[in-house]
Amino acid sequence: MSFALESESRPFQVDLHGVVDLLSRHIYSGPQVYLRELLQNGRDAISSRRELAGSGTPGQMRIFPVTADNPVFRLDDDGVGLNADEMGQLLATVGRSSKRDIFDLPREDRLGQFGIGLLSCFMVADEIEVLSRKEGESAVRWLGSASGTFSVTVLDGVDLPVGTSVRLRPRGDDAEMCSPKKVTELATKYGQYLPVPILIANDSGGFDTINRAPVFALTGEARVEQRDEILEFGTQLLGAKPLDVIELGGPATGTRGTAYILPYAPPPSTRAANAVYLGGMLVDERNQDLLPEWAFFVRAVVDSSGLKPTASRESLVADEALEVTREELGAALRAWILRVGISAPHKLAEFVQIHQLGLKSLVAYDDELASFLTRWLNVETTAGRMSIADLVARQKHIRYTESLEEFRQIAAIVPAEEPVVNGGYVYDGEIIRRLPFLFEGVTLEKVELASLLDSLAVPALAERAAVLVFEQRASAVLESFDVKVTVRSFAPSEVSALYLADDAVLRGMQRSAARRVASSLWNDVLAKAEKSLGAAAELKGQLNKATLCANWDNPLIQTLTQSNDEAVFSRTIKLLYVQAMLAAHLPLGVAQRRLLSESLGDLVHLSLNH
Repeated sequence: MSFALESESRPFQVDLHGVVDLLSRHIYSGPQVYLRELLQNGRDAISSRRELAGSGTPGQMRIFPVTADNPVFRLDDDGVGLNADEMGQLLATVGRSSKRDIFDLPREDRLGQFGIGLLSCFMVADEIEVLSRKEGESAVRWLGSASGTFSVTVLDGVDLPVGTSVRLRPRGDDAEMCSPKKVTELATKYGQYLPVPILIANDSGGFDTINRAPVFALTGEARVEQRDEILEFGTQLLGAKPLDVIELGGPATGTRGTAYILPYAPPPSTRAANAVYLGGMLVDERNQDLLPEWAFFVRAVVDSSGLKPTASRESLVADEALEVTREELGAALRAWILRVGISAPHKLAEFVQIHQLGLKSLVAYDDELASFLTRWLNVETTAGRMSIADLVARQKHIRYTESLEEFRQIAAIVPAEEPVVNGGYVYDGEIIRRLPFLFEGVTLEKVELASLLDSLAVPALAERAAVLVFEQRASAVLESFDVKVTVRSFAPSEVSALYLADDAVLRGMQRSAARRVASSLWNDVLAKAEKSLGAAAELKGQLNKATLCANWDNPLIQTLTQSNDEAVFSRTIKLLYVQAMLAAHLPLGVAQRRLLSESLGDLVHLSLNH
C-alpha cells in the first residue's frame, strides 16, 4: 500500500469537547442516536449516487456489530463517496464560526449533515475512522479523535469500492450500544422502513435484513388489499384492536399514513404519541404537533417527504409546512366522523361512548368541532340518556338544570314527554347553553326550583283548610331542621314528598358539614361566616330554607292528614323528610341520620304497643 498524500493532524475548527457536550445534553436524547445518524448518512449517500447514475443503481448498507472476535463497529454503504477535498471540509463545515452553527446548519447541506452524523459517534467512541472513495477518484481515509484533531490521508493504489465505511472502537462503558442485539434493535427502530436494504452481520457469517414495507403508508388498491395487515399493525401499536382505521394524507408535504381510533379512553394526563417518519427514517415516535390538539382519540403513524426535522432529527420544525399538514390531517379525521355517522351510526355511537368526556371537553369550547360533533354526544335527561340530536328532534324548547342536585330533586316529577336535561355534569352545562347557536329554532330555559314549585297544582279550594292545617303541623315538626312544608298536587301519585333546596341551602348544608370536621379555629371562622350570610339574607327578607313538598294526591299524605296521634304524625313527617332527601341523592348529616334511627325505633315501639 502506498500513500500519495498524507496530511498532518489538524485541529477541528470547533471546540470538540464543547460540541460533544452540546450534542449529548441539548441536541440528542442519548448516545443511541449515533446509529440513526449513520443510517441517515448512508441513505443520503446512496440517494445522491442514484441521482447521478440513475435510479436503477443498486445500493445497500451493511452493519458489522461489535462481537468477541470483532472489537470494531463498522457500517458500509454503497453511496456516492467522498474525495480528499470533501473529507477536509467534513467537520470544517460544521462550526465555521461558532458552535451555534450546529443548531442552524441547513439539513440540505450534505457535507454538514454528514459531519453532524459523525460528531454523534463521539458519544460512544473516542476515535472515528472513515474510509471512502468517489467514482473515478482515489480512496481517502479520515481519522478523527476526541482530543480535537483529525487527519486526511489519500490512499493511492488502494482498491476500495465506491462508497463509505465508518468504523468505531466503542469505549468500554458504551460497548453495549454497538453489540449485535442493540444494533439490531436500534437499526430496526430507526431504519426498518427505509427504501435502502439494511443488512446486519450475524454469527453464521451471513447477513440478516431488517427492512419491511410501511403498510401504514399504503394508498389506493394496495391499501384495500392489505387492510388486515394495516389493522394488525395498529393492534401491535395500541396493544388492542383499534376501533377503526383512517387513511391520512397531506398532499402539500407528501405525507401519508394511518390514524388508529383508540378502543379505550386515554388517561386525562396522557399526551399525544404519534410516530413520524421522514423518507422512511423514524424522526419522532411521540410527536405532539402532527395532529390538532383535539385529536386525542387517535394514534397516528405517518411518513413524509416534505416536513423538516430539527437539527437533532428527533422532532419536527414548527413551520408553515407542519401547520398545513396538521390542518389536512385534521380534515381527514373530521371527514371520518361525518362519514361513519351516516354509513355506520352504531360504530359512531360506540366511539362517542368510549371518548364521551374527552369529546365534550373539546366541543364545550371549540366552535369548529361543536358545529359537527355536538349532535352525536349524549346527555342525561329525566327521560333517560339520549343523544343531543334526538333531544333536539324531540323538542325545540330545552329545559335544563345547572346542578346535579337540582336535577335529582325534580327528576321524579318531570313528565316523560317534556324531559329536563341535567347540566350538572362536567362540560354538559356549557354544551347545553350552546345549543341555540348550533341548532336552528332551539330555545333554552333554566329550571329554577322556586318556579317549579309555583308551577305545581295547588289543591282544590274546598280542601284548603285541611291543607293549611297539615302545612302548619308538619312545618312545626321540621322547624329545628330549617325546613318548611308546603302541599301541592303532582304526578306520579306514588311520590309522597319532594325535598327542594336551592344552591344557597345546599351550600349552607356543606358549610355545616365542614364545621363538624374542622378544627376549632376553622370552626369559629365558618360559624362567623354562616352568621354573616344568614344576617345578610335576613335583612333582604330572603332567609333561605329547604322545602318539603308533600303530594296531596298521595294516599299516605291523605291518611296522615286525618291522624290525630301527634307521635305518629311527627315520626312519619320526619321519615318522609329523610326519605325525600335520600330520593334526591343528598347526603344525610348527623342530625338526619339520628332522626332516621329514632323515628324508625319509635314507629316499631308504637306498632308493638298498638
